[in-house]
Amino acid sequence: MKNLVTNPELFGAEDVSDLTVSKELQAQKLAELQAKLTHHPRGQTRGNLLIEYGYVCLSLEQDEEAWQAAREAFDIHVAYSEWENAVHACNIMFQANQADSLVALGNGVWLAVTFPIDTELSVLMLENIVNETPDNSDGAAVAAATAHYLVDLRTEGRQRDDLHFFTNQLLARVARRHSGIETNVGFQMWMQRLGLDDPDAFLNRLAQVLNIITQNEWWVDRDHIRETLPSLH
Repeated sequence: MKNLVTNPELFGAEDVSDLTVSKELQAQKLAELQAKLTHHPRGQTRGNLLIEYGYVCLSLEQDEEAWQAAREAFDIHVAYSEWENAVHACNIMFQANQADSLVALGNGVWLAVTFPIDTELSVLMLENIVNETPDNSDGAAVAAATAHYLVDLRTEGRQRDDLHFFTNQLLARVARRHSGIETNVGFQMWMQRLGLDDPDAFLNRLAQVLNIITQNEWWVDRDHIRETLPSLH
């Protein structure tokens, strides 16, 4: 998740003054992962190691190497139908800021919405769309509404409360920047006007947004995946 590449405590740094030590530990971790990868030329273990490797590369600002590791990991995890790890790979590729990072984001969001993976990761991927779209873009509103919907659908208890708070704030931020909405009444009217209170409507619009983001460059066989999904009827 996001904290894996932004929290210095994961690599021994308690504050900013420890970042030099942290970088050294990260470089050591990278070397350890490289050694492990030589012993796993293929298979699920290699895919898992590549995900970890990619996140560490991001923390060291080795973006091109992070992309390459994540791209290989994506294909491995898709082959094994390990969808959550495939989305992690897309998250790494998006953060690596390479030529096809938006394509990776679109593919990752499609998988994150299609499969019941970790909800926090799904919300993170949808938040990336919000952050990448212009202030007046309906696509940001659709992504924020989808994030809120997934929290409703997939979570409960404390996680539900925490993520609901986050997605409510995300929706409010999008409404403010999109249409200058500042009141609860205005927010409800804005939701209705954009069809954000109708999952069928905003999920169909999300599909259109993802086609634009990916430029229809899909790294998975979506038709085949749809055929394998359990019927909702």
